[in-house]
Amino acid sequence: MKNLNHYVAIYKEQLNKGDILIAYNELVKFVMTLRTDFIKSFSDHYSFSGMLHGYMDYTYFYYTNDFLKSKKLKLGLVLNHVAMRFEIWLLGNTKSVQKKYWDLLKESKWNKDKTEMPKYSILEAIIEKDPNFDNLTSLSQKIEKRLVEVSSEIIITVHKFSEN
Repeated sequence: MKNLNHYVAIYKEQLNKGDILIAYNELVKFVMTLRTDFIKSFSDHYSFSGMLHGYMDYTYFYYTNDFLKSKKLKLGLVLNHVAMRFEIWLLGNTKSVQKKYWDLLKESKWNKDKTEMPKYSILEAIIEKDPNFDNLTSLSQKIEKRLVEVSSEIIITVHKFSEN
């Protein structure tokens, strides 16, 4: 690894150009709007956390319901900045909970090709792999539809695997 001053100089140069700063701010604002819209639409099904910004790698918020809470689990809607896609993650409240559910769900369709647990989650489902940010209304609708479908599917899978 080069020294930190080298990386800071590149970082500063890119910020001074302005494009990265604008893109990052607009992406975070879009995820914040999704969160607000989902609270309005789904507050009878889920409770939502505040926004988390990661380290310029992920922007996300958590959401959960009574069933997931009882299992010490939560879901996250994640904008993966590096891959530039939207994902839903299933997460445990602690590392031991994550490990327990990784062991239960490693044969699920989301993990069947993985040999080890993801770094931050139990499973990761891609819900929009190539977002079109030029049409935010359409993108919001796609994400909302997939969030409902995939979240339900994950919850059903957790329920099925946790009963066995």
